This record gives sequence, structure tokens and C-alpha cells, in this order.
Amino acid sequence: MALIKQIRQRTGLAIGVIAGGLILFLLGGDLLSPNSTLLNSNQNIVGEIGGEEISYEEYSAKVEEFKMSFQQRTGRTPSEPEMFSVREQAWQAMIVENVFQEEYEKLGLEISDAELVDMVQGKNIVAEIRQQLINPQTGQFDKTQLVSFLQSLETADPTQQAFWAQQEQMFAESRLRIKYDNMLATSEYTTTDEAKFEYEAANTVADVSHLFVPYYVIADSAVEVSESEMKSYLSEHKSKFETGSSANIEYVSFSIQPSSQDSAEVISEMNSLTQELRNSDNDSTFVVRNSETQFPFFTYQPGAELPVGLTSNVDEVEAGQTYGPFVTTNSSYVSYKISDQYEGAARMRASHILFSTEGMDDAAKANVRAQAEEVLADLKGGGNFALAASQYGQDGTSQNGGDLGYFKKADFVEPFAEAVFAAKSEGLINNLVETEYGFHIVEVTGMPLTTYTKLAVLERELVASDATRNEAFRMADSFAASSGNRNEFKENASTDGYRVLEASNVNATARNINNIQNARQVIRWAFTEASEDEVSPVFELDNNYIVASLISKKEEGDVELADVRTQVETQVRNEKKAAMIAEQLKGKATLEEMQSVYPDASLNTTPDLKLSASVIPGVGFAPRAIGAIFGLQNSGDLTAPIREDVGVIVGKLNSKNPAGEIGDYTAFQRQLTQGAAQRSTYQIMMALQELVGVKDYRYKFF
Repeated sequence: MALIKQIRQRTGLAIGVIAGGLILFLLGGDLLSPNSTLLNSNQNIVGEIGGEEISYEEYSAKVEEFKMSFQQRTGRTPSEPEMFSVREQAWQAMIVENVFQEEYEKLGLEISDAELVDMVQGKNIVAEIRQQLINPQTGQFDKTQLVSFLQSLETADPTQQAFWAQQEQMFAESRLRIKYDNMLATSEYTTTDEAKFEYEAANTVADVSHLFVPYYVIADSAVEVSESEMKSYLSEHKSKFETGSSANIEYVSFSIQPSSQDSAEVISEMNSLTQELRNSDNDSTFVVRNSETQFPFFTYQPGAELPVGLTSNVDEVEAGQTYGPFVTTNSSYVSYKISDQYEGAARMRASHILFSTEGMDDAAKANVRAQAEEVLADLKGGGNFALAASQYGQDGTSQNGGDLGYFKKADFVEPFAEAVFAAKSEGLINNLVETEYGFHIVEVTGMPLTTYTKLAVLERELVASDATRNEAFRMADSFAASSGNRNEFKENASTDGYRVLEASNVNATARNINNIQNARQVIRWAFTEASEDEVSPVFELDNNYIVASLISKKEEGDVELADVRTQVETQVRNEKKAAMIAEQLKGKATLEEMQSVYPDASLNTTPDLKLSASVIPGVGFAPRAIGAIFGLQNSGDLTAPIREDVGVIVGKLNSKNPAGEIGDYTAFQRQLTQGAAQRSTYQIMMALQELVGVKDYRYKFF
């Protein structure tokens, strides 16, 4: 709450509710009831972080914080899929608190009061606020909305004040993490030798012939695999098969898709409503009342793209005209009315590369200008603007090539706006543009547009009617009631003509079963309630009723042969087949002779295989074979038979064209460094979690 006072003192404003849109992440069912049997048992530990057990109650409290934020932002309770994101964010926040805080303290990283003030109302307002406080008429961030939110601290409800204090804390934690990640990302460095190797791998090309002998040329029945061989293989390759808790599940799905009758009723209703919209004198009121889309009435500014559902069906729109109904890709019907088109303030489009000078003295600014001039000269010579923006840009637009989209002159500081709107044609502005933020290299990408379009959208989703859903549930419930065990489950499915599907090695934390999404309740049943061969009750998912049967499950720990027998047996058999194939090819001097041994083998040529490749066309993933081929010295040389996952490969080098020398490997250095920097955030998170021993048991509860 300390910053609330400072903000009020600096602006004369106070903090009100800035909704959950100010939270760091858009988060996405409710926690288990307090009466849950799991909660009341002794097994109320949801995980461990750094050796410390995390209780259900402690985790629940954190989830409730994020759930409240969601409700403040949206005005509604999050759905089950959204609650998954809420829980994930709460868990990650607890990891950060326990794992990263010590790292921040060691490094002296902190967020000052002035910095946090700047994040919520200064020059550098965080993206989460900008994304939420959008003027629906302009489609742009509206600072006046932010100002209106900063109201009367003294009269604010204590709950609202506490909520804002929570937002302050979340913004600070997020910025600390960004600083930490950026610090480590910028420590990445690529040597000239590494860059040279990257260049050579990308530009060394060979003309090769390759014989591919798939494993199926030898029948499985011809290769005996013993129990001891499989145990030995698993012992040597345990890391290859290690997984968390998993289950094998069979299930029958009863679709809840709309019937033809449901579709006919929606079409009839849409035709009637579209005619009413066509004759309406108050389009906005009509679509707000009758449409199921989130923004039924919207003003599209010049340069903004109209909905694809409209532009893909109508070549030229006219003011006052109504179009539709059309079928959308989201199984809905939509009609559009061009309520009005009018001329207004011009908007142009541009991209920029910002070289920041904030807080610098004159000498430092001169150095920045010199760097910017150098980059500008390179772009004048034909350099790639988007690539340069990603390399040098120092604001959020660098990640999308510096693109600023379309904007009005009043949207930007005067020197920048004047330079853009003075342009007579698209292209690079010849001189640097200096503003209070620094030096900008600017490319005009869109000339002035002035036509604004008011669009009314009437949309109705095609969903299953109550009658359709009731019939699907009746069939599913009857099937479940008559299936007392797994044998009866399979017999009844066969008798009734239902297809039994199997989901193998379903992870305890998974959310989907095969292609069925949001199936968390089925998976939780399998791990917390079900015994082997048990049949589930009916589960209602998004578009299906599901009845499942548990085949088997295993807890986290060392993998047993019984859990992965099929995979291990295949691997051992393929190893034996590879040895048999290699033995049969021994002594053959040409690829043609080798193919005569196995007529089902394929013999092909790839004239442009690169050293950096991992796939051989027509064969598949074969990095070992590619490495062996490029290791050949002379044209006509053959590799030994190389065992790959897809089969056995023998390569022949026809010719090799090494990469030519270049004078500067800087671009490849930069590319490798950027790639490593982009991966560092995830790798650091995984490394620290492994180091402190994060264990996640939440699947037992949610």
C-alpha cells in the first residue's frame, strides 16, 4: 500500500479498482469443496518446493488470490479451463517466491518505488494495463480510463485497496523476474569459432545417395526377444522411459454435437434476426440485445482489418448494407451490418527501431546516435529492417519487427509524429528522429487512411439443444449402469456398436485424453478413485459424455518393464534387426548390390543435403547417418550401415561442396546468441526447479 500514497501525492489521484486486467497474466473450476474427503484426510500435501512441503490450505489461499483477480477483471467466476490457468499461475508464483527470491537477493535486484509508479501511470505503463484499458471506439489504450480508475483512496472499499496492493506486488514480482531473465539472457555469448561452424553447417552441401532399409524387411516373428534382454535394455536406458505417474484408460465417447434439427432452428432464427437488423434504426442496441459475440458493435479505425468472416464473403462493403448470415469456423452463424462509414482523422502505419537515451548524459547520447547512424546507413544500403529491429530495438516492438501498426498523429510525441506524417511515400525516412525517448530509425509502411467503419455483428452459436444433450446422456448413463467391470464394459460396447478407444500412458497432470480436451475430471478419477478394471460414472466434457474403464496405472518412480514392455521389446527387436541387416550387407561394394539383398529397401539421391540437416528426404529423422555421410572424405565413399530409429541407412558421397570463406561471421554470432538468450528463460526455470527439487502432487486434488 505504500505506493498508493505516493501515486496520490504525485498525481492528486487515488487508487480505485483497476480490475483483474492489471494482473500479470490472463489466467485460466473451483477448488475442491472444504468438505472434500481428500482435504479432510492426512494426504493434504500438494507438493514440495525446496524441501518444504506445500499444504493444500497454503496453495488454496494462493489460488484464491489469483481467482479474485480474475473475477475483478471479468466480473464472473472463471470456468474450469480458466481455473487450470489460475492454478498454474498460483503454483508458479509459489515456485518463484521460494526459488527465485533468494537469487534476487544475492544479485541485489529490486524494484524501486519510483519504478513501480512509472509502471502503472508513467511513461512506461505495463502492457497488462494497456491491453485491458482499451477505448472500444478507437481500439487503442486510453489513459483517461486509467486516470478515471485512480479514484479516491480514502473512500475506497478496504477489499479494493487490498486488491490493488496485491496488484502492486504482482507487478513488482513480474518485473524482478524480467530483470533476472534479461540479465542472464544478455550474458549469452557466441565465439567466432561457433559462428563459423554454424555458417559452415548451413552452407556445406553434399550430393548423396542413400539406401534405406526399413526394419519391416525382417518379420518380427523372425527375431526372438528374451525377457533378460528386455530387462538389460531397460536397465541401461531407464532415463529414456522415465515418466511421472501414468495410467492406461479405455473409454467410450458419446458425442453432444448439434443435430440437424438444432442447426435448422438456429438458421431459421438467424434469418429472422438478420432481417430485423437490416430494418433496425438502432443497430448497436439491437445487436447488444441479440448477439452472442463479445463486441457486437465496434468502430474500426482506418487501417484496421474488418472481421475475416465478412471480408472472405464480401468484396466491397457499403454503408447501410447488411450481409449474411454466414457460417464461421467456430460453428456459429454471423451477420454483419455496416452501420456507418465516415471520414475522420488520418492514420498512418510505421515501424521504428528505438535506441534509448533515457537517463544518459550528452556523451553517452552521442555514442548512441553514432550507433543508430551506423544501423541507418546499413538499412539505406538494403538491410533488412525487421531483422535490424529485432537486433537493436529497445522497446516492445522489437519482437515484431518494430511495427507500430496504424496510428493517429496525436497518438505519438510530436517529433516522431511530425516525421511520419510529413512522409510523401512509403519507405525509410532518411534521417534519425530524436524524441525524449531516444533516437528512432523510422520506416513508413502505410500512407494516410481516413475512413472509419461502424460495424454491427449479429452472431449465434450453434450448440446442441437440451433434447440432443438429454438423449446423449441417456445412452451414456444406460451404458455405464450396465457395465459393472471392464469385461462387461467391452462386451456391452461390442453389442451396442460403440467404439472403445484407448489412451495409453496418460500423465497424472494431463488435461486431455487423446484428442478430447478438458478431460481433467476423467484423469483425476483414474488416479484418485478408480481401481483397475473399474468403470466410471458418466463424465460430461465440452462436447462429449465419457464413460471410462481403468486398465492400469502406476505411481511416479522407477519404471518397471511391465509399464513399457511394448516399447522396450520394439527397441530390442530393432537393434537385433539392425545387426542382422548390417551382417547381410557386409562385403557388398555398391548400394545397388545391397539393395538386391533387400528388394523392399529404397535407393534414392539427395543432391542438396546440408550438414545442418537432421532429416533425409524420403527417409526421415536421421542425424547419425547425415553426420557419417559428411564425415566421408572422397567421392564414391560409403558409410557403414547406420542404425536410426526409422531403419538402417547406408550413405554414399557423390560430391561435397564446402562452404566458402566469408570475412565477417557477426550475423551468425548474433543469431546464435539470440537463440540462446530466448531459450535461457525456460532453461533457467527448469534448472532451478530441478536443483531445489520441485515436486508436484496437485493432480491428486485437481
